[in-house]
Amino acid sequence: MDGEARLASSNGPLKTPPTVGVGLIGYAFMGRAHSHAFKAIQYMMWPPPAVADLVSICGRNQDAVQEARSRYGYKRWTTSWQELVDDPEVQVVDNSTPNNLHLEPCLAAAAAGKDIICEKPLGRDADESRAMLEAVERAGVTHMCAFNYRFIPALQLARRLIQDGRLGQIYHFRASYQQSGRVDPNSPMTWRFRRDTAGFGALGDLGSHSVDQARWLIGEIGSVSGLTKTFIPDRPVEAGSDRREPVTVDDAALALLEFQDGPIGTLEVTRCATGRKNYHLIEVNGSLGSLHFNCERLNELRFFSREDPPEIQGFHDVLVTERAHPYGTVWWPPGHILGWEHTFMHEMHHFLTAVAGGGSVEPLGATFRDGYRNSVVLDGLAESSRTGRKVDLTYAS
Repeated sequence: MDGEARLASSNGPLKTPPTVGVGLIGYAFMGRAHSHAFKAIQYMMWPPPAVADLVSICGRNQDAVQEARSRYGYKRWTTSWQELVDDPEVQVVDNSTPNNLHLEPCLAAAAAGKDIICEKPLGRDADESRAMLEAVERAGVTHMCAFNYRFIPALQLARRLIQDGRLGQIYHFRASYQQSGRVDPNSPMTWRFRRDTAGFGALGDLGSHSVDQARWLIGEIGSVSGLTKTFIPDRPVEAGSDRREPVTVDDAALALLEFQDGPIGTLEVTRCATGRKNYHLIEVNGSLGSLHFNCERLNELRFFSREDPPEIQGFHDVLVTERAHPYGTVWWPPGHILGWEHTFMHEMHHFLTAVAGGGSVEPLGATFRDGYRNSVVLDGLAESSRTGRKVDLTYAS
């Protein structure tokens, strides 16, 4: 069964879990989410597969990283990622940095024999992602690309229903990921608006999640047609400044997907959907049924089955908190909902399980191979937008 519903069951004498030294590169949004997960799984998902020893945290701003060290509970801090990678107490390198800082630290960590979890998208393009994949495969280390939406119980249930044949032959996949956080033209520049640091705009930031769900739920993507658009061509260099800097990434993207095994799909991502916060819709249609999920209703999955009697046919709202559901025996009584932060706890528990056992995170978790293939799709969509033509995808690995 997908998920870790068996986590809480323990027969026989309790074994002391191993300790794994963690070094975190990056301390902001994702660094906070990852640190919380490492700390909380030790007592909330008992017994843990390993105890995360928070050894070192790294960031470029000395004052900020010192504050993060105290706040999150790491033993020490540094402004040098190389120093963190070389630290003999660090066994796992957690790379939560902006996209342009994924490549070098991951290559160095692999060469040093460290297990690695890296935030998505894995690289700024497929070439970077492939280099990271080849490095971890040469080193034989455990590796994971942090697509945390795989660890939403409702989406794990969706995958289980698809794999069990409850939807029959799959025809359609559609995803729409809408946010409004960048709709203000006077919202200042950040690394996310620069191609040299981000690689992509909404396509990589949001679309990588949708592409991962497409691959994870349906299968490999064979060809793509894409359109990208930048609505706000420049932004203030900093809050309140009259000086503006060109935006070099997309604000929105549309795509047509053709899967290798026959289904077709659509994808829409935007950071300029006024009023939307984190609206990530996923729908799958098959010959026997359909699924519908909205990330703003995180605990719910809507399911339609043609095999239901006519008098009760229709979409049914399933609250994915029952004991039989993914992670159902780990948390609260049925009906007591989970939050976004729990996805990181599920993700880090899964990763530490693989680290402690010396194994792979697949198929539930995303490996660097998944991260690479995700980048191939994103590159193909960008190429299609530039050329106006459909792109047949080729995966080198």
